[in-house]
Amino acid sequence: MPGEILQRVSTSTLNIQRLPRLSDLIPPSLPSPSPTVTASQVPSLFREPYILSGYRPVQQDWRCYLLSLFQRHNETLNVWTHLLVGPVLLLRWWANKDTLGYTLDAASLPLTLFLVSSFTYLSLSVTAHLLQSHSERAHYFFFFLDYVGVASYQYGCSLVHYFYTSEASWRDSYIGLLFIPGTAFLAWLSCAGCCYAKFRYRRPYPLQRKICQLIPTALAYVLAISPVVHRLFTVSWTQEPSQPFHALQIASFLLSALFFSCPIPERFFTGRCDFVGQGHQIFHVFLSLCTVFQLEAFFWDYARRRDTLVEVFGEGQLWWACALFPGLFVCCIVTALVTMRHMNKKLQGKQERDK
Repeated sequence: MPGEILQRVSTSTLNIQRLPRLSDLIPPSLPSPSPTVTASQVPSLFREPYILSGYRPVQQDWRCYLLSLFQRHNETLNVWTHLLVGPVLLLRWWANKDTLGYTLDAASLPLTLFLVSSFTYLSLSVTAHLLQSHSERAHYFFFFLDYVGVASYQYGCSLVHYFYTSEASWRDSYIGLLFIPGTAFLAWLSCAGCCYAKFRYRRPYPLQRKICQLIPTALAYVLAISPVVHRLFTVSWTQEPSQPFHALQIASFLLSALFFSCPIPERFFTGRCDFVGQGHQIFHVFLSLCTVFQLEAFFWDYARRRDTLVEVFGEGQLWWACALFPGLFVCCIVTALVTMRHMNKKLQGKQERDK
């Protein structure tokens, strides 16, 4: 009897060993990502302060970086935090569209552009963090496009804040009168400032780089959020179900800004946050939460103003403000491409000097 049991166990073990492994299912011609390396094994451009390992080697096949979506490296969470929030937004919109009476008309156009801008910044962020390790040119190109996504998202939020959230007393102020062109200009300036800072400064980055990035972005946010702040302080929270979600979106954004600006907690735990726990990863989490809270707030605001929106603002103003969105996107794309052209010349000169 014991011999029979041992024989059965041995047979089962052999059968398990014959099961196909994941690596057996991958075609031999398909490259696999190389193991991650330390900071000293990649160019200084790709090194992050206080992150000592988990870097992907440069100059691999493009497919290696695509497949690194499923690899453990120090950008994995930066990719997945923004990759997962996209389906969450889509599912929340799909679950509420019938209840809201959502139709593609002038009244729903700001909400539609907010969703478009959200998917734009999320997808460009995922692309940048996934593919930037290929080369210095790829690093600059994809992060310039990432800044385009951020600017589009800033203006997409501004549209909904103005048409769905703002109060009449705020719209009649000087800030309200200049809001739409002002937010469009500052969104472009934010993109241009980030592109210039990326082009102008090399590691180790000086304080001026953060100033070029943060000042235009901060000005754009202060203006974009002003109608929300005004309503939080002037309208009873018991009368407006969207108020708590607006408060949560502000809190989430401010926390995301903190972790974007400061390399914490990795500054205090050098080498221990290489894969999980970096400040930029936490920044992504809070920015994703901000976007989710915004969508929930906008659902309530849209339901409240849907029937009177065209009457209050006029269809002409709605279409004019929303037409600035593709115009802004094109301006930001041109800014990114012009900066990339200058960067290519700069990198080419560097290569010639190194020969």
